[in-house]
Amino acid sequence: MVVRRAPTIGSLEPLVPVSYGASMGIDVTRPGHHLGRTPANKGQTYPAEVLTPDEVRRLLAQCSATSSTGTRYRALITMMYRAGLRCSEALALRPKDVDLRAGSVTVLRGKGDRRRTVGIDPGAGRIVEAWVEYRRRLDLPRDAPLFCTLHGNPIPPSQIRTLLPRLALKAGVEKRVHPHGLRHTHAFELMMEGVPMPIIQSQLGHASLATTDTYLAHIAPKQVIETIGKREWTL
Repeated sequence: MVVRRAPTIGSLEPLVPVSYGASMGIDVTRPGHHLGRTPANKGQTYPAEVLTPDEVRRLLAQCSATSSTGTRYRALITMMYRAGLRCSEALALRPKDVDLRAGSVTVLRGKGDRRRTVGIDPGAGRIVEAWVEYRRRLDLPRDAPLFCTLHGNPIPPSQIRTLLPRLALKAGVEKRVHPHGLRHTHAFELMMEGVPMPIIQSQLGHASLATTDTYLAHIAPKQVIETIGKREWTL
């Protein structure tokens, strides 16, 4: 089978087989191909767009549950969505950092070089476990990242930033889909479920409650949504 190759850190590795990539609507490109040119979106800011559970499911449905790359991407997207990890944090995980039986994930070096342990639910754990089992059969180096190439090398964040919009296009998700948007979605869901603010702060790895409060207010003001939602109106 012919594959297209994309650079990874330290080597080249098949990013997505052509047949698999075509089935997901992915036009595989080389991360860093724009080096030397100013990015078109430099200096631009974008509003936070929270995904619905259905949109996330449609996104994941574009990743094969049986192929190696599809299983890996399903697990990685799930980790960012259900554990609220930053893309860099998820890609830096080692197998030893994840205890799916206990439902815990340890981030050794988060933002500000802070260590934290977060929770992950059983449903998400099963998706991650599928990649862990697949990864074990590949007999990768013991010190390779949890989410690595099929040769055990690190995956560059740019690869994931390229992947997500293409999956969204294939899934018919019209919102801007990017790694940090999955973290926004995680925070929003916790807030709307009534999870106490200190727990959300700990899960996200914020240094203070004030940061978490500002973060959530930027995504969606829970009190406004709930208060206005109680109003009645008929036509």
